[in-house]
Amino acid sequence: MNNLSTIGLDRDKSEELGEKLNVLLANYSVFYQNTRGYHWNIKGDNFFELHLKFEELYNDLLLKIDEVAERILTLGYTPNHRYTDYLEVSEIEESGHVSDGKKAVHEILAAFKSVIGIQREILDLSDDAGDEGTNALMSDYIQEQEKMV
Repeated sequence: MNNLSTIGLDRDKSEELGEKLNVLLANYSVFYQNTRGYHWNIKGDNFFELHLKFEELYNDLLLKIDEVAERILTLGYTPNHRYTDYLEVSEIEESGHVSDGKKAVHEILAAFKSVIGIQREILDLSDDAGDEGTNALMSDYIQEQEKMV
């Protein structure tokens, strides 16, 4: 009983979840900023469709960033907020100036592959910890993103 958090989860497992959620937060934050860049800089064929889609995507990423940070807090840990920290742990790299729609979509698909993989790892950890809150969040994200891909 001494090793249980305020929400009744094992502290060691919660700490591991908090750390992995911070990795997800880093990846989402880099993904978000890259997508803003695609939105701002897209040119050429399909400009209007891609411009709108990128805006829809970065707005969704912004919501997920907030939800992940709030989940980290709920587990009793601190969400990282510095891009310096994000870039150290993110699988997704900063994108350069991308104005080609096909290249932007290719980078977005690669970013989804990364975050889906991280979310599956978190899903396994949250299942092992009996953390239904994190489990539900990751399940929803994975289902939505698989469909989008």
